[in-house]
Amino acid sequence: MENATGVDLSELDQMQAAYKAAVEEWIDAIKQEEALASVDHTVAEVDRWEDAHFKEDDIRNKVIDAKKKYEDALRLKFFNF
Repeated sequence: MENATGVDLSELDQMQAAYKAAVEEWIDAIKQEEALASVDHTVAEVDRWEDAHFKEDDIRNKVIDAKKKYEDALRLKFFNF
């Protein structure tokens, strides 16, 4: 179903859902990183903590991309640009 600007509303729903899912995944990654930050101070545990940070950063980038796609579609819907 399209609105007056030609934006498919079901696509907007999908973009919104993808963004929300990415945010939830990011929250989980932040919590995992936080949990590893309070471990004993061994090299292996610091390595796991650092790996969790890289994972969190990758997921954050996924959130940013999903948000941009959704925002761009909303601009098209509301402002036709």
